[in-house]
Amino acid sequence: MAALYGLEIWQLIYLALCILAAAWVRGYSGFGFSALVITSAALVTDPVPFVATLVLCEIVLSFGQARGVMAQIDWRRMVGMLGGAAVVMPFSFALIARMGEDIARMAISGMVLVICLAMARGFQFGRELGTPGNVIAGMTSGLANGAAAGGLPIAVYLAAQPVAAPVFRATLIAYLTLLCLIAVPALLWAGLLGVQSFVMLAFMMPLMALGLWVGGRRFTSANPQDFKRFTLILLIVLSTLGLIRSIWGEL
Repeated sequence: MAALYGLEIWQLIYLALCILAAAWVRGYSGFGFSALVITSAALVTDPVPFVATLVLCEIVLSFGQARGVMAQIDWRRMVGMLGGAAVVMPFSFALIARMGEDIARMAISGMVLVICLAMARGFQFGRELGTPGNVIAGMTSGLANGAAAGGLPIAVYLAAQPVAAPVFRATLIAYLTLLCLIAVPALLWAGLLGVQSFVMLAFMMPLMALGLWVGGRRFTSANPQDFKRFTLILLIVLSTLGLIRSIWGEL
């Protein structure tokens, strides 16, 4: 196992703790798993090999949530968003696969930081946007999925419009499921998906299950909204540290 992605034992232990904590956050707050794992990984190793595994993780997580939400999905919005994402994702994955470690860390940390700052800002459009807006949001999501964070821009986009809470949740869950499914061929094309991706997935699954179970039982006294703010602050800190490390490595 120590040979996995060339990681040392201490790096695997660190990542195991980060995966467990990220799954706990996902189970309680409903978002942030992949972004937390990728920004945490970027602090100790090359984050690029984890992108494909995290896309596979999101498929598993989203399928588990997708039961019972079909009736609330806004399919008109979904078509535009997925179409935009499908156009951009192959190029996003290909670009991230060809970056050096420090440049990739900078790109991933920078994307997560910008999106989280937008989420923290909580801006509003004031009205529902049509197909052009859906396509542009999907393209932004496809670009961010190169950093395994494709769900965050869509969460920002939907939250900025007067979308009913059940529709918001159902559409986001369904979007993440389909986004990650259509990402698989793009990952193969970019050379990011291989046997090691599935080995890492097997390593992560028990940790994900435990973290989700603990988070789902709400073994914390925090208010969910407070917990979401905590998650955003944590992502901002991690992505900022990733940027500092990548800049330091370039100097």
